[in-house]
Amino acid sequence: MRAPLSWLREYADLPAGVTGRDLADRLIAAGLEVESVEQPGAEISGDVRIGRVLAFTDEEHSNGKTIRWTTVDVGEQQPRGIVCGALNFAEGDLVVVALPGATLPGGFEIAALTTYGHVSDGMICSARELGLGDDHQGILVIAPTHQGFATTRDASSHTVDVGADAVALLRLRDEVLDIAVTPDRGYALSIRGVAREAATAYDVAFRDPADVDPLPEARDGHPGVIDDPTAADRLVLRTVTGLDPDAPSPLELQHRLLLSGMRPVSLAVDVTNYVMLEMGQPLHAFDRTRLDGPIVVRRARPGERLETLDHVTRDLDPEDVLITDGTSPVGLAGTMGGTTTEIHENSTDLVIEAAHFSPTAVARMSRRHKLFSEASKRFERGVDPELPPAASARAVHLLETLGGATHVGSTEVNLPRRERHISVAAGRPARTAGMPIPGGQVVAYLQAVGCRVDGSPDGLLTVTPPSWRPDLAQPADLDEEVIRLAGYDRIPAVLPQAPPGPGLSSEQRARRRVGQALAYAGYVEAPTYPFLSPGIWDLLGADPDDVRRSALRLANPLSDEEPDLRTALLPGLLLALRRNERRGMHDVGLFELGNVYLPRLGAAPVPRPNVTGRPTNEELAALDDALPDQPWHVASVAAGQWEAAGWWGPGRPVTWSDAVEAAHTVARAAGVELDVRRGALAPWHPGRCAELMLGGEVVGHAGELRPRSVAALGLPERTVAMELDLTAVLDQGTAELTAPRVSTFPVATQDVALVVADDVPAAEVAQALHDGAGELLESVRLFDVYRGEQLGEGADNVRSLAYSLRFRAPDRTLTVEEVSAARTRAVEEAARRTGAVQRGG
Repeated sequence: MRAPLSWLREYADLPAGVTGRDLADRLIAAGLEVESVEQPGAEISGDVRIGRVLAFTDEEHSNGKTIRWTTVDVGEQQPRGIVCGALNFAEGDLVVVALPGATLPGGFEIAALTTYGHVSDGMICSARELGLGDDHQGILVIAPTHQGFATTRDASSHTVDVGADAVALLRLRDEVLDIAVTPDRGYALSIRGVAREAATAYDVAFRDPADVDPLPEARDGHPGVIDDPTAADRLVLRTVTGLDPDAPSPLELQHRLLLSGMRPVSLAVDVTNYVMLEMGQPLHAFDRTRLDGPIVVRRARPGERLETLDHVTRDLDPEDVLITDGTSPVGLAGTMGGTTTEIHENSTDLVIEAAHFSPTAVARMSRRHKLFSEASKRFERGVDPELPPAASARAVHLLETLGGATHVGSTEVNLPRRERHISVAAGRPARTAGMPIPGGQVVAYLQAVGCRVDGSPDGLLTVTPPSWRPDLAQPADLDEEVIRLAGYDRIPAVLPQAPPGPGLSSEQRARRRVGQALAYAGYVEAPTYPFLSPGIWDLLGADPDDVRRSALRLANPLSDEEPDLRTALLPGLLLALRRNERRGMHDVGLFELGNVYLPRLGAAPVPRPNVTGRPTNEELAALDDALPDQPWHVASVAAGQWEAAGWWGPGRPVTWSDAVEAAHTVARAAGVELDVRRGALAPWHPGRCAELMLGGEVVGHAGELRPRSVAALGLPERTVAMELDLTAVLDQGTAELTAPRVSTFPVATQDVALVVADDVPAAEVAQALHDGAGELLESVRLFDVYRGEQLGEGADNVRSLAYSLRFRAPDRTLTVEEVSAARTRAVEEAARRTGAVQRGG
C-alpha cells in the first residue's frame, strides 16, 4: 500500500512538523511494515509559477516543425517570451511556467536559451514534465477555478492567481509511505486504515472518511440479488445517469492515483479506484445500458465462460463466485469485471456495485485463475462489511460533483452477520508481555483500535472487535493489539532460567556420536527438507510394490511438486549431491541424520480437537495413535575422488566399499557390529549392493548406485550411498561406549590367502575367519583380491582373498603354537562355511 502523507493528513491531525520518515518510525513501532519512504517532487526547485498566455504567434520553420512564440504573464512587471512546441492552448489560458534557474523532475534544469530565432525565457510545462502523469501530447492547462474534491464532501473551489506557486497549488511535492501489508492487516490497504493507525500513534484526532452524507431517496435503482449466501452477505447498487463522458478527472485525483501506484483512465474508473484506495472498499462500475437483467451474485454453472477485462476468456469453475446480469456472467466477484459490461468512452448511465464477498472464495478463485487484482488483494484479507453503503455513496457524490451525474436509485441486500464477542481478562496482556499494563490502559488501547469494551478494567472484559478487523478472533489477538500500542520496545529482555535437568538422553548422545564419527570420516552433514516428489521413486527404479512408495501426503504442501513426507533419506541426499556437482563440487561426501515418516496400517483418521482449551487425555491418545512411525535414519552419499591426487601419488576414487565402511563407522559409534551380505534393492547396483544385517534383521543397504538411476537423476558416475535404520541400530547398541583396553603385549600377525567362488561375499569369509579364530583374534582385514590363471582350473569363476589376521592376548605373550592353532581353526571354519581353499596349502 502506497500512502501519500498529504492524503493521510486529511483524516489524521498529525503535527505540522511530522515528516514521512517520522510517521514511518511510529507505524513500524506499532507493527506495520513500512518498507520505504519516497519523496516525489523533491527534485523540483526554483521558481515554478502559474502564468497566463497573453498572446502567441505560430511559426513554421524550415524543418517542418511549427512552434509558438508566446508572451506569458507570470505575475511580474514585464511578461516573458517563451518558445513552446505544443499547440493545445489559447490566449487567456492558465499554464505552468518553469522560470530560468528552476529544476524539474529528472534533474532537468531550466535556462534562458536561444532557439528558433527567439530567446525562450523559461518553459511552459506538460503534465509529464511536472511528474503528474505520462501525458506529453501537450502542455498542462489549468482551469481558472481550482476545484477541491477530497477534503470535504461539498466541492470547494477558489480562483487561481497568476504568479501563484504552482508546486503548492498542484501539490507536486509529497511523501509516500510504501507499506508491506501482512495478511492479517487488510484494513491497512487503505488511507482510512493507515490514517487511523497514524492518529493512534500520535494520539490525535481521526476523521473517518466513511462518514459520508447519505444519498437522497430515489427509486429507479438497478435490481440486485444474492443467490448464494456463502459467496456474499452484502450487495449495494447505486444507479447514476447523465454522466458527462468527456469530463476529466481533476489533476489532484490523478496525481494521487499515480502516487498510489495506479494509472488514471477515465473519470468513472478513476473515481472507483480513488474510493477503493481511500476507504479500502473495492467498487466496480457497469455500463447500465449493457446489463440485460438484475445483478445476481451466484456460483458458476457447468460450462460457463467469461472474457475478463484483461481480454482473457476463462473457463469457470463451479466454486467461482460470479456477478451476473441474470442470464450470463459479467464479472468475477471481487476480482475483475467482464468485457461485455465495461465502461466505454460514451458511457453515461452507470451502476456502481459495492459488496462484501467471502474472503476464502475470492482467494481461491484468484489463485485458480492466476488472476490477482487490487480488488482481490483486499477482499481475500477481509474488507469491512459495513463499508459498501458509504463507499458507494462517496463514489456517487464524486461523480455528481465532477461529472454532472444524477443519482436515480439504490438497491441494497444485507444478510444477517453474527457479531463477534471475545472475553478476556484485563490483566492478560500484561502477563503475556511480562511488563505492567494497567487495566484502564488496556481498555483505552482496545478502544483506540475500534473495539467496544464492556466490563471492569480490574476484571473480565467483553470485547466486540470493529467490523474492519476480522483478524481479531481470540484473546491472543487482543494481547497483540495492546502490546503493540504499548510499545514492543518496552518489553523487557529477560533471559529465561533453564530448569535443572539430566542433559542429553542416552539416545541423543548416541546420535551425536554417529554424526561426529561420520564427520571425522570426511563426510559433511547436509540436512534436507523432509518432502519428496512421488516420481522420485520411478527415477530411482523402485519396484511398484516397494514399501517406500507408501508415503503420507500433506494436505497443504509447501510445493505441489513435493507433496509427500519422506520414507527414506536417500532421495533428498542424492538431490543435494546433484546440486553440489552442478555448482562445481565434484569430490563430495554428504551425510544426514533425520526422521522418516512411515504410515501405520489401519491408523484412524487424525482427530481435530477443540482449540479453546487443552485437549483431553483421550484426544491426545487418539492423536498419538494417528501419527506415523517416525524412526531415525542415517544416510551418506559420495562421488568423485575420496583421496585426492598430489605429489604423493595418484588419487583414489570412491568405491562401493567406502559406502560399506560408512555403515561400519555408524555401527562402531553405536557399539554394534554389522553383518554384511549380498543384497539387491533399488537404486543400488544388483552386483554391488551390500545388505546390512543386525540381529538377523535387515537394517540398511550400502554400495554403488546402478547406472540407470545415476543417469536419471543426473548424478556423477559411480556414485555410492548408504542408508541405515538408526533407531534399530541404537536399540541394539551400547548406550555408553568405553575406551578399549590397550594391551602391552606384542601382536602376532598371520596372513592367509583363500580361494573362493566369485559369488561368495568377502564379508562372509571374514566373518567365518573371525568366528573360527576365537577370542585371541584382535582384527581381520582384507588387503588383497587376485584373479588370474595362477588360480588353476576354473580360474574364471574364483578369486583369491588375502586377509591379515592379528592375534593378541591381554595378559601374556602368545606362543607360536597358540597363534598357529588359532589360524588353523580360522581357516577350517572359513572352508566349512564358504567352501574356501587355502591357496598354496
